[in-house]
Amino acid sequence: MNVFLSKAVLDFFIAFGIVMGGAMLGGIGAVFSLQPPTQTMLDVADRIKIWALAAAVGGTIDPMRVIESNMLGGNLSPAIKQILYLVFAFLGAHMGSELVKWVCGKG
Repeated sequence: MNVFLSKAVLDFFIAFGIVMGGAMLGGIGAVFSLQPPTQTMLDVADRIKIWALAAAVGGTIDPMRVIESNMLGGNLSPAIKQILYLVFAFLGAHMGSELVKWVCGKG
């Protein structure tokens, strides 16, 4: 269980960091290109959320393949773990997006 929790926490913070870092660097790029940084940060945070989720769990196809092969084989434990990893990564990406909205004054 200790390995599961450490990977789940790691997935959460990877997704969180991708959204936060992408939004912050997007805001810096907007300043350099004379665009409004808050709107750019909000747009980037919304667009990058799904990619943060995919990057945190290690790709887009492999987690789905693990779920499918284990569900069809009747072995539910690895499939449930993989689903929970996806949930933790989604929560991290969503929390990062909500924090960007809060910092930009839209949340």
